[in-house]
Amino acid sequence: MRVGVMIGSDKERPRGERLAGLIGEGKYAETQGFASFWVPQVPGYLDALTAVALLGQCTERIEIGTAVVPIQTRHPLIMAAQALTTQTACGGRFSLGIGPSHHWIIADQLGLTYDRPAALVRDYLRVLDAAFAGPGTVDVDNSTYHVHSPIDVADFDVTVLVAALGPAMLRIAGMHTSGTILWMADERAIGDYVVPRLTTAADEAGRARPRVVAGVPVALCATGEVEDARTYASEVLGHADFSPNYVRLLEHGDAADVGDTMAAGDEAAVAARLRRYRDAGVTDLAARIVPLGRDAAQRQASRRRTQEFVASLIQELA
Repeated sequence: MRVGVMIGSDKERPRGERLAGLIGEGKYAETQGFASFWVPQVPGYLDALTAVALLGQCTERIEIGTAVVPIQTRHPLIMAAQALTTQTACGGRFSLGIGPSHHWIIADQLGLTYDRPAALVRDYLRVLDAAFAGPGTVDVDNSTYHVHSPIDVADFDVTVLVAALGPAMLRIAGMHTSGTILWMADERAIGDYVVPRLTTAADEAGRARPRVVAGVPVALCATGEVEDARTYASEVLGHADFSPNYVRLLEHGDAADVGDTMAAGDEAAVAARLRRYRDAGVTDLAARIVPLGRDAAQRQASRRRTQEFVASLIQELA
């Protein structure tokens, strides 16, 4: 299992310092030996693809990916051009994580339609595939897009991963992309539900073993603080009941909310849970560090302590 870091929105930094802080965290993750650094597109926050492109210019080795960018906000040909530009900035180390997001973002916040998200993803990927095939003319006609346009950005290809929670989406991810990016999936949901469906679809399509990138909250803390840490994680990272897609995914595992997917406790407890994720079939861990403490200084110390410990497990979890 490759071990990486997933960040979130940084509300403790002043707005003018957040981009520099994100870039600093990515550079620090590279020096610690992490394999990947994942940047989400948080509603109303920094643009993920812009941040990734800038980070690609000041790192050398680490994979940098989006986890994830909603597809409804960008036409697939525009997404392809931006992804290829970002890939150039990253020297081939960029992975594009996309997804259909959730109704409360797409419909309620942005006023866009959220009809038939799986069909939209399938149609969207057909345009991306044609655009990533190389410079030339993209000619795609399907039920959603009618694209007849040139693209001439870069010679790089782009690895595409899809946030897939339901059976239809997992089949699409396995058949048409390099894998999936997960959130709110525990070990049983991954091992018994996600991996079999994803792998079967990839096998049927003749594709390589799919990647399973799992976002997992992590907090190094005293044993007596674990339950409070889980409750806090569910509060700050978003309750599942906001998104029916997550509720349906949780039904395939033992977790009731995101806090229950968390690797929390002392060093032995955290290491043991991360090993269980590896053994369930996770190929890429995206550790979402959850800092604990009463003030910013304590939370910063907690973040560093937890991230340093996860970095120490890189070789063991491989």
